[in-house]
Amino acid sequence: MKITEFLGRDGHSPFQDWFDHLDTQAAAKVTTAITRMGQGNMSGVKSVGGGLYERKIDFGPGYRIYFGKDGDRIIILIGGGTKRRQSKDIQTAKDRWSEYKKRKKEGD
Repeated sequence: MKITEFLGRDGHSPFQDWFDHLDTQAAAKVTTAITRMGQGNMSGVKSVGGGLYERKIDFGPGYRIYFGKDGDRIIILIGGGTKRRQSKDIQTAKDRWSEYKKRKKEGD
């Protein structure tokens, strides 16, 4: 699997912005989860609708990684969050995923 990040129209990665604010231990857990996803290990992953997925990490406040799949070989990291903000984070991720699909369709 190839893993890449969604970039907003301003060229910034919302996932990277979130990741940059994690402490060292949390960043290591998130990095491990992403590496495993890249190897095809989708344990802890569930669909949250609309082609968007959530990878749950049982650590700290219950970190989540939000991503979409572009075909069978590409994972697009959309964002991250915690259990406490889960509903809001899912909605934000869905909006970004919709933007990704629209821009891809338009060839942008």
